[in-house]
Amino acid sequence: MPDAVTKRAGTGELSPASPVDWWALFADPDFLKSPYKELKRIRDLAPVHYDAVSGVYFALSHDVFRRLAMAPEMGRDTRLWTAGWNSPRNRDEDPLSYELFSAFQPQMTNANPPDHRRMRDVYEKAFRQTDLEAYMPMIEAECGRLINGLPTDAPVDFMEAVANPLARSIARIVFQVPPEMEEQVAEWVAALSLIGNIMMSPAEKQNALTALRAFKAYLRERIASGIDRPGEGFVGLALAAFADRTMDEEESLNNLVTLMAGGTAIATLVGNGLLTLIRHPAQFEKLRSDRSLLRPAIEEMLRFEPGGSFIIRVAIRDFQCGGILISAGSLAVGLVAATSRDPECFADPDVFDIARQPNPHMVFGVGPHICIGKALVRMTAGAAFTALMNRFGRIELAGEPVWWTHRSDQHGLHSLPLRLGNGT
Repeated sequence: MPDAVTKRAGTGELSPASPVDWWALFADPDFLKSPYKELKRIRDLAPVHYDAVSGVYFALSHDVFRRLAMAPEMGRDTRLWTAGWNSPRNRDEDPLSYELFSAFQPQMTNANPPDHRRMRDVYEKAFRQTDLEAYMPMIEAECGRLINGLPTDAPVDFMEAVANPLARSIARIVFQVPPEMEEQVAEWVAALSLIGNIMMSPAEKQNALTALRAFKAYLRERIASGIDRPGEGFVGLALAAFADRTMDEEESLNNLVTLMAGGTAIATLVGNGLLTLIRHPAQFEKLRSDRSLLRPAIEEMLRFEPGGSFIIRVAIRDFQCGGILISAGSLAVGLVAATSRDPECFADPDVFDIARQPNPHMVFGVGPHICIGKALVRMTAGAAFTALMNRFGRIELAGEPVWWTHRSDQHGLHSLPLRLGNGT
């Protein structure tokens, strides 16, 4: 642990003060492109770091964050974060932030028990892999359509041509978004996806709030139209839950918005995963030769180059973790890129091994709040990689990939230039 300590406001407890300037780090383009070396250095200093500037705890150890995330003393309701968006000070200094997060708060992602389970039960059965299998013919057909349309005589940006359109298509296939609304919904999703970015600008907050209002208005109009039957499909499940008072209107709408916005995870997995395979040609050839390795390969893609950067918890009560007392009302952030390469959990963590077993990464979270759509993301990625390998014998870079450097909460590609061919 670092020697420096600082007293937390309102307590007599001492927390090790991190020597890291976290906010400069999260704004550093080089770090956002490849955070692993720096996170290893920081994790070697301590498994948990306390930032005296913000009062936030950062967990980098796999074991520590797993215990923290699953502890009943820790929850997801950010209204309890004493220095957060719901604080009196923030309401005065940043009313736009307060308005945005207040409007998006009522949903299962942000709820503690028992409200979390009450809402999650409405949708969980529809996200079981056995139930999602009904969508696979349509998902496979969409993957085939996008991939078969790629050129073999010129470079192509894979993110623009496949990964991002595929993520948008899932909303149409699974949530029955009408074709004429697909682009509009994608624009709303793009604006709302920045809500998790801790470096969010005022303009981005306003865009997200505008998108949220418009998205909810569209869903209200759709529900009122009667095209969705209660209990059938995801919108129908929300309709039934509202009718029987399992959820109120704001909960129903916000949950639908969040579920329909989940396509970002598909785009980052397919893009990051393909780039990783290209950069590890022996592993790519191994996968081509043995398609039974596709499932563990997808898990290793998730671990090795995760799309999500943060998993958050708020202390409901004081909680002792990693040698530090996390006081009630404090925010704790699990740094996924650090926990996914923790040598205490993963042998040779910087080696990409598509046959890695076991692979207990926490990219989709852990515990009661684990990502409800994880099976859909995995299935869609599997269909995309299968279609790519079936169609092209040669997949190589046609230029330098461009990573996102405008956001701290997601690690993904802006562009992935490829040259494709039928030969090897």
